[in-house]
Amino acid sequence: MRDRIKNGANMLDDHVFQFDFLNDDFSKLPQGLQNIINDTEKRKKLVIYINPPYAEAATNATSAKDRINKRGVSFTATQKKYSLKIGIATKELFAQFFTRIKGEIPTAILAQFSKLKIVQGPNFSKFRDFFTVDFLNGFVVPADTFDNVSGQFPIGFMIWNLDSKNKIQKIECDIINKNAENIGNKTFYAYDDNVFITDWYRNYHTRIESAQNIGAIGLYGSDFQHNNFIRVTNIKEHPNRWTYITKDNLIETCIYLSVRKVILATWLNDRDQFLYPNDGWKTDAEFQNDCLAYTLFNNNIQSKYGVNNWIPFTEKEVNARDKFESNFMTNFINNKKSEVVIRNTGGGSGGGGYSMQMQMFKVEEPQVEYQNKPRAFSMDAKNVFDAGRALWKYYHAQANCNVNASLYDIREYFQGRNDNSKMNNTSEDEKYTELIGNLRDKLKILAKKIESKVYEYEFLKK
Repeated sequence: MRDRIKNGANMLDDHVFQFDFLNDDFSKLPQGLQNIINDTEKRKKLVIYINPPYAEAATNATSAKDRINKRGVSFTATQKKYSLKIGIATKELFAQFFTRIKGEIPTAILAQFSKLKIVQGPNFSKFRDFFTVDFLNGFVVPADTFDNVSGQFPIGFMIWNLDSKNKIQKIECDIINKNAENIGNKTFYAYDDNVFITDWYRNYHTRIESAQNIGAIGLYGSDFQHNNFIRVTNIKEHPNRWTYITKDNLIETCIYLSVRKVILATWLNDRDQFLYPNDGWKTDAEFQNDCLAYTLFNNNIQSKYGVNNWIPFTEKEVNARDKFESNFMTNFINNKKSEVVIRNTGGGSGGGGYSMQMQMFKVEEPQVEYQNKPRAFSMDAKNVFDAGRALWKYYHAQANCNVNASLYDIREYFQGRNDNSKMNNTSEDEKYTELIGNLRDKLKILAKKIESKVYEYEFLKK
């Protein structure tokens, strides 16, 4: 900076100084700046403009693609002084900067770049109790606008009036794209008074090993960045944080998966939280059945890991050459008695037996009465079934097809795997490509229909 001053920068040499903001006493500041900080009236005109470091304290085992974790990095004088006031947020260096400024220069204006954690992060709830401010203005940009950052999340420039007792509830920011164009605005919420979708789904959560289980699903964090972990798999194939799926929680499971999948994750909604819904979903049979249809064609069930209880068609509908091992799903759709079929594939307690572990009991029941009538699907859901049926028929016309194949199995059959054993994204079979493309198009239309209910039933805030 002094070199720039020598070469014409409009700054004064004595205004450039080195100061350890998280450890040094303010008495080490230049006297002119001390005079401003120590004067209540002058301090009101002080603007602190910072681009703080994002280093975060963590263990050696903690890693993430787009952040820096350093053991002990948060052990500063500021952390020692304010840890009881802001809790776990002291792990983040940028939060320590904000905290010292708020605590010791409380009438200043703070302008800063940072992630939106200070507004949205669950670990920053206690921080928000302390960091009472008025939001003046701000914008967000994609994180990879900055050098050496590749993550898909927003970084905000926010201006705060620290002379306030108001707790952050929400802020509205302009959206600036990579071309420096203003493309709209977005509201970011603090969720301190909300209950999340994972808490709602725990009402239907079960970890009892039982012959009635037809699959498993992940139960991960309630924001968009965790949605890749939310998928329906075979009983034994989910890695952790899972719950079993049975006929008793199938509809709620389909709602849980659909709500989290129908809206694509973007850099802008990365930390938006899915919430505990209002009760409107309970009496909306069409919404429930739309979510069922969406899930039947958006899961990771594989027949090699056990009986496929997720086939959405009868043998006659798809010209199957043999009887399916299970007709559970078509019986469920038609409100007939649904028997789960199991096949011992090894593993589990006692060589494939079942042992009780834990269960959360259902406390809410959907109030829709079907009276043994088949479920009535919307036109968009029917279009998905029609597209899926055409795909299944084409697969069952293949000479070496697996009669009990799942959608995942069908995709694997036509797309194959590469040398790294990863499923290919495309297929050389033009008919299959046409059929799977049509199914995906119909699923997108259904997803858009479900999306409106996601907001209506308050799974997400607009």
